[in-house]
Amino acid sequence: MSAENVTPAPEAEDAVVETPAGQGSRVAEQDDAAVSEAVRRLEEEGDVAADYVEELLDIADLDGDIDIEVRDGRTYVSVVSEDHDERLDGLVGPDGRTLEALQELVRLAVLAATGHRSRLILDVCGHRERRNVALRIAAQAAVERVRAGEGPVHLEPMGAYERKIVHDVVADAGLTSESEGEGARRHVVISADD
Repeated sequence: MSAENVTPAPEAEDAVVETPAGQGSRVAEQDDAAVSEAVRRLEEEGDVAADYVEELLDIADLDGDIDIEVRDGRTYVSVVSEDHDERLDGLVGPDGRTLEALQELVRLAVLAATGHRSRLILDVCGHRERRNVALRIAAQAAVERVRAGEGPVHLEPMGAYERKIVHDVVADAGLTSESEGEGARRHVVISADD
């Protein structure tokens, strides 16, 4: 049986908003209510996703704990194992393709239960975190190649979430990136900001 750990989202910080005299507290309350509703919806996504994943683990007779975290406007659901049951690696599959398919199934389960599309991220045994580190290293290496004058650098095809990670690294480096291609061939091209 799986255990479920929920990391609550941090409380919303008060925003500085210019308002006509006497209306400031009402705007702050509305902002807090909107943030609270968004966090509640993300936590609900996590609960539905955790239940769905737990059922899948039970059907497959796999042991793993489910962690739920809400951060950066997204729900992150992770299957973790203290013993690192190697059978869980089957949920990742070659190049993470099985994990991507499983994530889409979990998103569909959330849609069916809540009526809202989900952008949740599913991870198994830290695969995504390791992949994120590798993507950041690859993006930084491509940035250095562009800075060295090699011209535009085309990275391997990747999904939207991974392309976003690369775009963020490139933007932080002060260069330009864009996604090119269609479907499974969509990839990031990094170039100097002319």
